[in-house]
Amino acid sequence: MKDFVIPWDDADKGTPAKAGAPVTLNIDGIAVTVPEGTSVMRAAAEAGITVPKLCATDSLEAFGSCRLCVVEIEGRRGTPASCTTPVAEGMVVRTQTDKVAKLRKGVMELYISDHPLDCLTCAANGDCELQDMAGMVGLRDVRYGYDGESHVHARQNGEANPRYLPKDESNPYFTYDPSKCIVCSRCVRACEEVQGTFALTIEGRGFDSRVSAGMAGDDFLGSECVSCGACVQACPTATLQEKSVIELGTPDRKVVTTCAYCGVGCSFEAELNGDRLVRMVPWKHGKANRGHSCVKGRFAYGYASHPDRVLNPMIRDRIDQPWREVSWDEAIGFAAGKLRDLQARHGRQAIGGITSSRCTNEETYLVQKMIRAVFGNNNTDTCARVCHSPTGYGLKTTFGTSAGTQDFDSVEAADVVMVIGANPTDGHPVFGSRLKKRLREGARLIVVDPRRIDLVRTPHVQAAHHLPLRPGTNVAVLTAMAHVIVTEGLVDEDFVATRCDLDAFQDWAGFVADPRHAPEATEALTGVPAAELRAAARLYATGGNGAIYYGLGVTEHSQGSTTVMAIANLAMATGNIGRPGVGVNPLRGQNNVQGACDMGSFPHELPGYRHVSDEGARAVFERIWGAKLDDEPGLRIPNMLDAAVAGEFKGIYIQGEDILQSDPDTHHVAAGLAAMDCVIVHDLFLNETANYAHVFLPGSTFLEKDGTFTNAERRINRVRKVMAPRNGYADWEITQMLANAMGADWDYTHPSEVMDEIAATTPSFAGVGYALLEREGSIQWPCNETLPKGSPVMHMDGFAGGKGRFMVTEYVPTDERTGPRFPLLLTTGRILSQYNVGAQTRRTANTVWHQEDVLEIHPHDAESRGIREGQWVKIASRKGETSLRAHLTDRVSPGIVYTTFHHPDTQANVVTTDYSDWATNCPEYKVTAVQVSPSNGPTEWQEDYAAQAARARRILPAAE
Repeated sequence: MKDFVIPWDDADKGTPAKAGAPVTLNIDGIAVTVPEGTSVMRAAAEAGITVPKLCATDSLEAFGSCRLCVVEIEGRRGTPASCTTPVAEGMVVRTQTDKVAKLRKGVMELYISDHPLDCLTCAANGDCELQDMAGMVGLRDVRYGYDGESHVHARQNGEANPRYLPKDESNPYFTYDPSKCIVCSRCVRACEEVQGTFALTIEGRGFDSRVSAGMAGDDFLGSECVSCGACVQACPTATLQEKSVIELGTPDRKVVTTCAYCGVGCSFEAELNGDRLVRMVPWKHGKANRGHSCVKGRFAYGYASHPDRVLNPMIRDRIDQPWREVSWDEAIGFAAGKLRDLQARHGRQAIGGITSSRCTNEETYLVQKMIRAVFGNNNTDTCARVCHSPTGYGLKTTFGTSAGTQDFDSVEAADVVMVIGANPTDGHPVFGSRLKKRLREGARLIVVDPRRIDLVRTPHVQAAHHLPLRPGTNVAVLTAMAHVIVTEGLVDEDFVATRCDLDAFQDWAGFVADPRHAPEATEALTGVPAAELRAAARLYATGGNGAIYYGLGVTEHSQGSTTVMAIANLAMATGNIGRPGVGVNPLRGQNNVQGACDMGSFPHELPGYRHVSDEGARAVFERIWGAKLDDEPGLRIPNMLDAAVAGEFKGIYIQGEDILQSDPDTHHVAAGLAAMDCVIVHDLFLNETANYAHVFLPGSTFLEKDGTFTNAERRINRVRKVMAPRNGYADWEITQMLANAMGADWDYTHPSEVMDEIAATTPSFAGVGYALLEREGSIQWPCNETLPKGSPVMHMDGFAGGKGRFMVTEYVPTDERTGPRFPLLLTTGRILSQYNVGAQTRRTANTVWHQEDVLEIHPHDAESRGIREGQWVKIASRKGETSLRAHLTDRVSPGIVYTTFHHPDTQANVVTTDYSDWATNCPEYKVTAVQVSPSNGPTEWQEDYAAQAARARRILPAAE
């Protein structure tokens, strides 16, 4: 297959690249210089010489089992395997002698003698390494025949063959055919080295060896396999094969693009036949994922062609009416007319919009531009505020920049890793795999989480310390850790003296040294044993390079911004900033949360995090946009909803967000939407918010557009159009049509032009352009004249704000309290197979792993309430109630319950409150006082909601 996008070398060189002093050797008469530690096989590949191989691949360490890669080396006896033999200075290697040719052919004969000869009908035909290698070694016959014992046929000599195993088709995405296995162990090694799950093994010995998923009798679906696809990608035959390839055939072209799920931002090769997507394969040159993937990015792309997807615009006058399909011109004219009429009757501030963290940077930029320059106000908000706005506030206050400090490669240099309020193996699984690999190599782990996440104890990984804090006490725990670091003399005095504001440090140090912040004093509040907290603080301060990774368990609290500043304080106090292996790293939840923030989606900030009151910043945009900008901050989503209920806010444009399911206090969201006269939903499916919409504009998937995403490490990655938009237009084109219908005069013809405008207006993007991205593959901002190739690690020579600023972090308890009526604390999160509100993943085969949201409850709490495993339970708060099934587990502590929010049938946010972060209004999803009791099934509210949703989704036949 030819890569039409980036002409980089995709050849498999057999073993991983190494770094070291140069070594020169001679291979088949060609002098080649490679780093010390490089294998002979890779050195040969660098010289353009291909050595046959089956067990070797450059994503895995050398194994040396297939014996196909043997060579002769002057001065050495025998024929060593080139994959396991390191180069040496002056070495002379011969890869094509008569002796090695005979050996290779003999080895291949043995493989083929126990392999099906169905090449013409095999799904791997044309993409099979065994087939390729047989041709390469010149195999033309098999001396041993095919009549002896084998694993190939179900019956042999008229009797059942005990060695034969039928094909395992249990996994929804790939098959396992034991008859085609050559026991190269690549799948087993990929599961261990790349993914870190250790789900696969080789059972049996000698001729009876075969791959096994889990225990005897387990199939792939029932095993511990997480369906990341690493084994399928590693398999050189059709033993492990994507079902899509079996059905659609071998792809003949590919386009490199970026995954549209979590904030890791994995690069993929979308492989196609014509315009039909056959499979997604992780791109080996992707700097965020380094050739790895998870079940979502690798396999869960089928939502793009799901029957539920809406492809035609629809309108209606009232939300109790059925939808009516119309042309694009009519839909855009209807929407623009409604919005203009509302502004004429109720004022310029009566409408607003919401940008999407799932859309590209260019699309997000255009939405906020339309709101500011065409609507004439700053009523723009985004789901990024609902998850990570405290990151922006906290890091800008302390470091001077609203983003994480490292690239993902940095974890490879970490000695101590602290994970706070995040679950990387579920929420950011590719990074989670890289983290587990570093932990297996010897790094130490501290987990701060009320729940026992997988990282606390998983195969070959165990946290040195788990601090199971009570939800809502993050600030108290981190301040207690700071107390230990300051009072025990563990501060990096040189770093603080040279890089930080000393007056601010003295104030902070005096604050945390107060005995009331000692671990012993806070233990009753946080639930964390004082001795364990002290040990964790000492480890972070003295264990070498210390890196902190955190997630929504930090930000989605009433003190989210304070917690981020407390994390930054710890990093500065210990000198863990400004080099590889350290830093403060927010794990962003969606694919373009970082980009949505960068592009000015907040009501108080223009692109590049410049306040709307900054006259100089406004002047830049006013000159290029040709419009006068409002200097007053606009409304956030909760304010828009409040104003709608009050009759002051009348219309909203929502691109790619489902606020009715994702935002807190579902009743309040529904009331606000119902009070508006014009709700425009721009999305792929009739989501929950669309129940209250008057206009539906069908969106395009990431496969159908050009643009960029910015991931959690500030990496700007290209999104490339794989196929034409099934709805007719990319999302940026739809926004442009609406803006022009409202009086704008935009004439963009390609997203690259939008990026040029972003670069012209936003200092941190000043050097970014599509030409640079095509050349480099990706870039981490800031990218400008000083840093023309971006910034993998920030704050290396100094903080963006000058001196690092320590902030006093006083613990203030949330107003959400437990009591006799609501004695339990609910916290929420995600699961590996599902994503966000589930609109995409629920429309894929991923539902086989997670058919419904369940409530995790400790057996003690369940027993005292008469609750059994799998029983329906009602969870009630001061805001609402819903029902779901119970799962009894000691992952949660007594007094704490946990659920996910992927399924609208549950609507978990009907019970969450409207409390929020003091600085950014980020909702407090992680602390809700609840009561749990046995139930007979869905609540009356759930049944009413389902009925209302069904009525709201009626679509008139086209003829009507």
